Amino acid sequence: MKTRLLAALLAAALSGHALADGRSTVNFDAGWRFLKADAKGAEKQAFNDGKWRTLAVPHDWSIEGPYDQANPSGRGGGYLPAGVGWYRKTFTLPQSEAKRRVRIEIDGVMSNSEVWINGKLLGKRPYGYSSFAYDLTPHLRFGKGQSNTIAVRADNSAQPASRYYTGAGIYRHVRLVSTEAVQFGDGGVYVTTPEISAAGAKLALRSDVRNTGSAAGEYTLQVTIYDPDGKAVQDGEVRRQIAAGASADIALDLPVAAPQRWSLESPKLYRAVATLRNGGTVLDQHTSTFGIRDFRFDADTGFWLNGVNLKIKGVCLHHDAGALGAAVPLDAWRRRFELLREAGVNAIRTSHNPVAPEFLDLADQMGFLVMDETFDTWNEAKHNGEQGYNRFFTDWWEADTRAMVLRDRNHPSIILYSVGNEIHDNLDNPEGFRKYKQQQDLVHQLDPTRPVTMALFRPGLSKVYENGFAEMMDIVGQNYRENELVAAHKVKPARKVIGTENNHALSAWLALRDNPFMAGQFLWVGFDYLGEADWPMTTYDQGLFDRAGNWKPRGLQRRSWWSSKPVVHIVRSQDNGGVGPLRADWTPTDIHTYDDAKVQVYSNAEEVELFLNDASLGVKAKPKNDSPRQWDVTFAPGKLRAVARNGGKEVASDELQTADAPARIELTTSRSELGDGFDDAAFVWAQVVDAKGVPHPNATAAITFSIDGPGMLAAVDNGDNTSHDSYQSNQCKPQFGRCLAVVKASAANGAITLRASAPGIAAGSVSIAAGRK
Repeated sequence: MKTRLLAALLAAALSGHALADGRSTVNFDAGWRFLKADAKGAEKQAFNDGKWRTLAVPHDWSIEGPYDQANPSGRGGGYLPAGVGWYRKTFTLPQSEAKRRVRIEIDGVMSNSEVWINGKLLGKRPYGYSSFAYDLTPHLRFGKGQSNTIAVRADNSAQPASRYYTGAGIYRHVRLVSTEAVQFGDGGVYVTTPEISAAGAKLALRSDVRNTGSAAGEYTLQVTIYDPDGKAVQDGEVRRQIAAGASADIALDLPVAAPQRWSLESPKLYRAVATLRNGGTVLDQHTSTFGIRDFRFDADTGFWLNGVNLKIKGVCLHHDAGALGAAVPLDAWRRRFELLREAGVNAIRTSHNPVAPEFLDLADQMGFLVMDETFDTWNEAKHNGEQGYNRFFTDWWEADTRAMVLRDRNHPSIILYSVGNEIHDNLDNPEGFRKYKQQQDLVHQLDPTRPVTMALFRPGLSKVYENGFAEMMDIVGQNYRENELVAAHKVKPARKVIGTENNHALSAWLALRDNPFMAGQFLWVGFDYLGEADWPMTTYDQGLFDRAGNWKPRGLQRRSWWSSKPVVHIVRSQDNGGVGPLRADWTPTDIHTYDDAKVQVYSNAEEVELFLNDASLGVKAKPKNDSPRQWDVTFAPGKLRAVARNGGKEVASDELQTADAPARIELTTSRSELGDGFDDAAFVWAQVVDAKGVPHPNATAAITFSIDGPGMLAAVDNGDNTSHDSYQSNQCKPQFGRCLAVVKASAANGAITLRASAPGIAAGSVSIAAGRK
């Protein structure tokens, strides 16, 4: 019944929408059958998949676990499962589609995907991060009683395939697109802004149009520009004759008066709606979102955006979202971006692969700069990832680079492309030069508006600063060894330089702060990520935030360095006498033996005064090198408070209190209203508190979640990098007294109630309205 209903809705959408603008784009995520195993003959339409699991994509079956040290994914894959998974979907198309072109667009399959339609192999794609499309038209059946079956085989059984977690399956969105025979090609409509001033901007639009029909014709490209408020501000058109089976690159230049510029503080977005017509018949329509902004890298002064010199304060991010794995709802990225912005971050490096397209949409909307990266390896393998992309680079680098740049080049957030991370291929010979140059040249051909870099690995050993390799690069990017990069610039001041990967040390920050020519840096990493950790750890732990989104002390310190707002945060050594990791609480695990508290305060204010139970412990001025202010404190239960002042006036404060016995659970949610699409998710924190509401960081009793109403528990997590518990459980052991529950709506309307309980304390609950945003 569900399959027949889906088919009916699909047919209605295709036939109805096509009449409006010549193109129909249908969400193809729902109604798949899935098997976590290999299945002989599953590509054939007659194959019986009736016993397979029914689900919607995006779907990552690896995150379902279980964790096992013996799993072949090993250290890199976080000890989670790998193997073969099959997806199948049956659908019908109305007879009216028979004269049109129908294709499937897939944003990502991990990995080594093979796709069939009605038993016919459409193609293979080894790289799990690439978006791709296949033309289904020659193999489709149309009309009443005629069905079609898509089959997708994903195989990541060759392990270790990556140095970090990849996920498995169709983990990004899928669409079915129907057009007339004359249509926009893979390049779509490319918008650049070669001239910008306060008075006006010149838009240069280039469109790729293909005539896949049997007759030549004259076609009109008409473009309307809409400003950030949705008002049409300019339009124009051009006519071209296109032969049957031919393609045409059609150019159109349009002026825009008094442009609203895209910036970090005000990320204004325009739309170019391009319509392709033959006489009065609409053949295709394509919408390109873009921003009007200008930027440049300068060898002496670093990075400039819209005439303003600023530091790129970036983080590296992997594509997983902890407990959600690689199939990440957009709300998860929105939540992470909001936290990064609080920390003062203004840029993101997509380490080390193309991201989902909606990730870049969000960066555009929220005002983040992006370094868009292609690969972690070329031909040479890396330890703990020997069965990775190195096996495919020679045959596939061009197609995968082309797919990324053509897809991403309209995003105003992107300011830099990277074609490799810590590449182990020899860069001190002609072959190494050739590999880099061919990639950079292709990127320049597809998008001449942005520079290209790569994240150099131990350049002193590879001799790239002496052999001329660095002079090939538009921007010299180097991982770590900040003083080495500073020295390389001082030897040749014409070099434009950026830190492509940096640690959290004070020295790394000072290398950026104190050198005007350093354009920026990207910290490793913004959030803890799955993989690249030695058992029993499953998660790399050097983030500003942990896997679940808790602030770490290094994140609080970074906020004091990078935020433009007044900041003050208190942390202490976990154990007596300065032993152990730092914690942001005033509740020692053994309150009777803890007396020598080593306290650090992170602040960008001129002075900070520390109080214990309202008694001043002294005032300390801001160190010139931005190091933390430190106090030796004889512990006493109660309240530790830091007051930050500028010019003698209080501008910020932070307070830690000693918690009494755990009394209840308090729930707070990121969303009070929740849509029912894949990209909608509410992040609910369960915090154990004492009778006065003070968070209790040492509560350990497992929290059990239950849901009433049209909702589901998508995942639970506590950020503990050594935990091997299932993320799909309804129970979570607190870390620092906190657990995270990710809630999704399962219907279009109603009230969702999430409850959290634990032995010996009062339960908590929170309500979320389903079906609205």
